[in-house]
Amino acid sequence: MTDHINQAQLTLSRLYPRIQTEFPQIDMTSAEWNIFMQRLEETFPRLFELLLHLYGSSYDFFYHLEQLLFVIVRMWLERDADLKALDQQRAADPAWFKSNQMLGGVCYVDLFAKNLNGIEKKIPYFKELGLNYLHLMPLFKCPDGNNDGGYAVSSYREVNPALGNINDLKQLASRLRSEGISLVLDFVFNHTSDEHEWALKAKQGDLVCRDFYWTFPDRQLPDAYERNLREIFPQERPGSFTFIPEMNRWVWTTFHSYQWDLNYANPMVFNKMAEELLFIANLGVEVLRLDAVAFIWKQMGTSCENLPEAHLLIQAFNAVTRIAAPAMLFKSEAIVHPDEVAKYISRNECQLSYNPLLMALLWNTLATRQVNLLKLALQNRHKLPAGCAWVNYVRGHDDIGWTFSDNEAAQLGINAYDHRRFLNDFYTGRFQGSFARGLPFQENPRTGDARISGTCASLAGLEQALDEKSEEEINLAIHRILLIHGILLFVGGIPLIYLGDEIGTLNDYTYRDDPAKAKDSRWVHRPKFDWQKARKRTDPTSVQGAIFTGLQKMLAIRSAHTAFSVGDLTIISTDNDHILGFIRSHGTKRILVLANFSENEQIVSANLLRLYGLSFGFVDLTTNTQHPLKAITLKPYQITLLQNLSPD
Repeated sequence: MTDHINQAQLTLSRLYPRIQTEFPQIDMTSAEWNIFMQRLEETFPRLFELLLHLYGSSYDFFYHLEQLLFVIVRMWLERDADLKALDQQRAADPAWFKSNQMLGGVCYVDLFAKNLNGIEKKIPYFKELGLNYLHLMPLFKCPDGNNDGGYAVSSYREVNPALGNINDLKQLASRLRSEGISLVLDFVFNHTSDEHEWALKAKQGDLVCRDFYWTFPDRQLPDAYERNLREIFPQERPGSFTFIPEMNRWVWTTFHSYQWDLNYANPMVFNKMAEELLFIANLGVEVLRLDAVAFIWKQMGTSCENLPEAHLLIQAFNAVTRIAAPAMLFKSEAIVHPDEVAKYISRNECQLSYNPLLMALLWNTLATRQVNLLKLALQNRHKLPAGCAWVNYVRGHDDIGWTFSDNEAAQLGINAYDHRRFLNDFYTGRFQGSFARGLPFQENPRTGDARISGTCASLAGLEQALDEKSEEEINLAIHRILLIHGILLFVGGIPLIYLGDEIGTLNDYTYRDDPAKAKDSRWVHRPKFDWQKARKRTDPTSVQGAIFTGLQKMLAIRSAHTAFSVGDLTIISTDNDHILGFIRSHGTKRILVLANFSENEQIVSANLLRLYGLSFGFVDLTTNTQHPLKAITLKPYQITLLQNLSPD
């Protein structure tokens, strides 16, 4: 390591004169340049070591390193003054995203507000809900028709014309920032669209661009790779390679045939994508969701998922960002085994990560009414390295997969294969007595594998209850929705709401009428936002109002107590299979959270409350009332928060 540091420092000292020659406009005496140079000198040794691992065997390694350094300097020079000020602000408060004030929302621009200008006009709604983190789903230029919901990017520097233009996006980012809302976008860096400039040039015979992708003249190597690859979309096509007649070659296409996997074994690809990343950062984007992180490195004889080099690549992108745009954070999207999810999370890799395990186990717990798997996962897997946070969600734009650990299930006497089949049956309504109305996604009849599509409300029973016109079932469904969102709010991390869930949006089956969407059941939970129904959000007697005001009440509690930001999480035994219990603590203040995952009342004894620090009584934060120590009764699907009273 010491040798690498010395080599990095020597390399950087040799490159200084080249920087001065390449960028004569730089005032080398300015405070701004000194701050940049301090970051460069601190971070370059780490970047050098990472790139040496990845590309050190390339004969032109130092040439590509020099070109990358030029990219970093140039993109920093192009960064606006207010973003450089934000860089300094975030450096002074590196834990800003761990605040109990944080609340995220996610939506598609066109489905929520037609275009980027429409999103800007909805800022008052975001502030009413309490959002300060807004994730806009893929909005860059992509092909018409088949584009995987925008995840087939044709240009990282152009907005989909239907949504606006790049200036509209930059203006929106600035306006959101002025209102205290951080803009979050996707960085689709495993692949591009087959209509991207590089792919088009590759089809035309450009050998440089052809090497930006994994291409093969025949099936020999693809067949060898596929012996160890799993099929991601088995219903669409077999295998992971697509024949491209224009090139007379096979192209690696992990996901869809129109998404070409980038060849990160080529250092030029890393440099090009680093430049695209910094361009997005300079628009004012504060968080990047890194899409499909598990797939970005390929190696013969492996599954080509979660390889060590994938982590090195992300860490190298992280180092580039720490130098040129340090206000930006990375969010990992790794819908893989929980052990693998955790490996992407660190200050030097992804500071944030989706929490797919919590999502899956919230739905599991609603189906089984048993908190055992959820409790065990929170005990074993919720803690993260310092400076990192979960992004917790009950659903996103994608499907729900049952990503729990088979080993943890076995500890509880659960057969993981059978249990996943049960959950698929339950959430598609095949299981007798199920309240859910979901659809299978990418169901594989050969293996029994499937994932689940559906809005939160339809999966929680609201759609079925409304069809049956049962007030009792409607009430239960509303409380299920509030219960699982309450866990997001109080367990620790950034809670993320798929916009529309806050007003109980139901499945939209009209996607079946669109040939481009009909075979993808995920569109059932991507409906247009219903602004007419949203107008009912202030009426607590309506379904929309009951959910919206219920969420606001919990948000107010969360924002009033710092234990829900910097506080620790302790999972407790409640002596009840249906009640999840945990403590959030900060200083002398302790808040006990109890959540009933059944449709029956459950009693928590006074002795148990005494055991967990409420000997002198408690304040029920949900009703703002004080009580002496006593047993409490949790109503069906109720979540309650009890704060200890001091002896004086």
